[in-house]
Amino acid sequence: MGHVVRGSDRTAVVMMLGWLPRPVLARARIVPEGREQVIVTDEPEPAVDALVARSAAAQESIAGWAEDQIDALITALAAQIAARAEELAAATVAETRIGCVADKAVKNRFASLGVARSLTGKPGVGVVGGSGPDALTEIAEPMGVIVGLIPVTNPVATLVFKALICIKARDALIASCHRDAAGVGARTVGLLRQVLARHGAGVDLVQAVPRRPTRQVTTALMRHPGVAMILATGGTAMVKAAYSSGTPAIGVGPGNAPAWVCADADVEAAARMVVASKAFDHGIICGSENNLVVDQSVRGPFTAALRAAGAAVLSPADCDRLARAAFDAQDRRLRRAVLGQAATAIAAAAGIAVPAGTRLLIAPRPRQAVPGPYGREKLAPILSLFTADGHDDGIGLCRQILGNGGRGHTAIIHTRSQQLPLAFARQMPASRILVNGPGAHGCIGLGTALTPSLTLGCGTDGRTSTTDNITYTHLVNIKRIARPLTDTGALPQPDPDSPAGTPAPGLAAARQARDHPGPPPSPRPRGAARAAARLRAAPGP
Repeated sequence: MGHVVRGSDRTAVVMMLGWLPRPVLARARIVPEGREQVIVTDEPEPAVDALVARSAAAQESIAGWAEDQIDALITALAAQIAARAEELAAATVAETRIGCVADKAVKNRFASLGVARSLTGKPGVGVVGGSGPDALTEIAEPMGVIVGLIPVTNPVATLVFKALICIKARDALIASCHRDAAGVGARTVGLLRQVLARHGAGVDLVQAVPRRPTRQVTTALMRHPGVAMILATGGTAMVKAAYSSGTPAIGVGPGNAPAWVCADADVEAAARMVVASKAFDHGIICGSENNLVVDQSVRGPFTAALRAAGAAVLSPADCDRLARAAFDAQDRRLRRAVLGQAATAIAAAAGIAVPAGTRLLIAPRPRQAVPGPYGREKLAPILSLFTADGHDDGIGLCRQILGNGGRGHTAIIHTRSQQLPLAFARQMPASRILVNGPGAHGCIGLGTALTPSLTLGCGTDGRTSTTDNITYTHLVNIKRIARPLTDTGALPQPDPDSPAGTPAPGLAAARQARDHPGPPPSPRPRGAARAAARLRAAPGP
């Protein structure tokens, strides 16, 4: 038996579905029938129920493990993937047809060994902090079953990263891989489960959605009442679905990083870093450079340095050819066929002659092109170049680019100045400000002091809940034991001479002030207020 939800259009149907209780939606299957009707049946998703139940049971298998046992398990899991980094990279490119095998192997090793090093030796659960025995004690506890959405661009690296941080937090992971990476995702999960079995942990601490996941199964999983949190790494539509599921979620935002090459930059070093970064894995890391903003005083030597580093700087006619080949004619976004492809292959498809070995395509464009496709995120070895006239114009152009997509993510500056990066950071709506370094590597914590992570928060600028590089500390609930502070005067003290039931003088005065408020006090200058506070705190004669 089921329910039929009808509406005059799909928007109305979606609104009606939002009124249903979460337990109903968790077991719902939505089937299109015509243009104005959606059938919602009460038929359960037994596979999803079983998946979540197995995860919850496996989580209990490590609930009592000491921190050194967890760290040993994490180290072994990382070693298992790192030992097969090239093999898994080749399998990823073969299945997804995206990216570069050698670079994916580097990412796989970073997401395993590099992330493991950032986790071991740190407290995961139990008492993790506080401010003394008489004040505050903080206790971390696992959240439970975590659903990890795994993108097609970085399936192995993202999956192993999420598995490691979940286990450090004593959580269980259910990975829902993009359908075009389901095979290599299942292979990675199988390797991780071998290690779990050898260490005596429940193998279902890491599971993958069986088969090629459909949107209906993924939606049912995200809405399941047994799921505690969603880690959403992927496209905008899937991240929005996670946030609207009713389950707590941490999502990412799109990248569109501007890279400002200032008048005082070391142009040769900046060019080498830009090419190495944007060409890495054929440009699919979201925090990589997407738009160059180059001061006009150094544009000539900088473009020469780009060519020397392996980039092809295109003519206006070639930029037009590239636009027709790379961007969809309707929505003006990057075509799927171009995503993560080699620069030489993209150039050939566009009918552009470039030198053999070209790693990156540079498209110099007028500033009027910023609102168009060249001013947006391009997950390919394609990089637009805009010219800035001085300091203020450079900052303004970078802000305009981030307003065209990528707010909250990453911005990059190349300068010899010690002061300019701080001024730049204060004016950029970005969570990560990288200085004189490669964006693709730096934003994930490879070669920088940022937390090693494959899930990057974008804060409220990017409509997400945190600016952090996500790690295990985001997957625990913190309890706090709070005790009264002593000798602060914060709490009213009872009057020993008062009759029983009579409020203490401090409480009585508070009630009097509440019930019979007097005129508002005259405003006092802030400096005077601080001086008065110091006088009150000073000891008497």
